[in-house]
Amino acid sequence: MQSRLKLYTGEENRDTQTTENKVTISLGELVSVLTDATQSRRAWLRDFRSDEVQISADLYDVLSTYWNMRRGA
Repeated sequence: MQSRLKLYTGEENRDTQTTENKVTISLGELVSVLTDATQSRRAWLRDFRSDEVQISADLYDVLSTYWNMRRGA
């Protein structure tokens, strides 16, 4: 995964930040990083908890079905 650091000065207008801040990575890479961060109880996860992510409709269907089946077990 590429490291991208950005200094936030508070002067930027969030309305002008659209697609230039979007990055595409594989689901496998995302899962690996989030799994490690969760197991290590990284505090920064809470900072992004309400951020939205885009996923394919197929993946959403699988995740939704899994979650509903898991709750019923």
